[in-house]
Amino acid sequence: MKVVPVALGARSYEVRIASGLLARAGDELAPLVGTRPVVIVADECVAPHLATLERSLASAGVTARAIVLPSGEGTKSWAVLERLCDALLDHGVERQDHVIALGGGVIGDLVGFATAILKRGCRFIQLPTTLLAQVDSSVGGKTGINARAGKNLIGSFHQPAVVLIDPDVLDTLPARQVRAGYAEVVKYGLIDDADFFGWCEANGAALLAGDPAARAYAIAHAVAAKARIVGEDEFETTGRRALLNLGHTFGHALEAEAGFSDRLLHGEAVAAGCGLAFDYSAAVGLCARTDAERVKAHWREGGLPDGLSASGITAPAARLVDHMRHDKKMAAGTLPFLLARGIGQAFLDKTVTLERVEQFLNDEAR
Repeated sequence: MKVVPVALGARSYEVRIASGLLARAGDELAPLVGTRPVVIVADECVAPHLATLERSLASAGVTARAIVLPSGEGTKSWAVLERLCDALLDHGVERQDHVIALGGGVIGDLVGFATAILKRGCRFIQLPTTLLAQVDSSVGGKTGINARAGKNLIGSFHQPAVVLIDPDVLDTLPARQVRAGYAEVVKYGLIDDADFFGWCEANGAALLAGDPAARAYAIAHAVAAKARIVGEDEFETTGRRALLNLGHTFGHALEAEAGFSDRLLHGEAVAAGCGLAFDYSAAVGLCARTDAERVKAHWREGGLPDGLSASGITAPAARLVDHMRHDKKMAAGTLPFLLARGIGQAFLDKTVTLERVEQFLNDEAR
């Protein structure tokens, strides 16, 4: 088992990574949850994994009850949040109890937020079943739901008690979902680890094809990278953690235009957003055009959108910029952008104007 610590003082926890961990989850969690029953909140698409988890908990003497929710980004809503909180209260969840989030990033974000506000804070456990959730959203404590105005605009920081990652569950994940999660893997190389981006170029195809060794290495490397950054800037106050948003400002605007639907998955939007961030950086002379083309070529090789046209979003640039105005990072009328001086050299730029971004997007659409 690979154990990655997330060092946050009193809120510290472990990310445990091992093949077959889902079937052993009961033994891992029994010392943590004690004699209290747990509630499992699961995505309707993970029924086989839910059955495995329930058997494992039962064998360890842990009583579990399940709440199954619809899959898809639409589940991260006020309506489903209310429904979930009522269901948790009906199950008698107490402040010291643990709620298990079994599913992808949608379930993890929703359950994290519900437990953050229920009785002013309950405990929860992340058991992510998608590549995207395993390498990104399950670690770091960002929780929330979407609003009509944009993605993740309502939420809180609420750290899990532990994260259990079983790479084997990815064997049942649709290929499109694996590709979408891979975008978040590559992101870590683009931020500050050019060598890891090179590893992705050499091994990405094997990872996407299900190679266990490549998959395990990428997950552990990405989790360690995120744990390090979160440990340095838990609440995104210094700007260090903001680097994890590379590609997300452009990407969230594309997602909003797609109505937060399966028309454009989050990871696909991140890939397109990273392509746009590098294109913009090259256009204003911050990085070499060859770096931008190298990034975009890797997205294409992995079956991911590399920019605006490939995302399938044809909205006017002005409308995409309007989506950006609702970004949660907006401060004093200014929206910081994650740009790059090269591969592995991302930085936060607070001098970018939305007028310049709109002009850039118009140019991209031509």
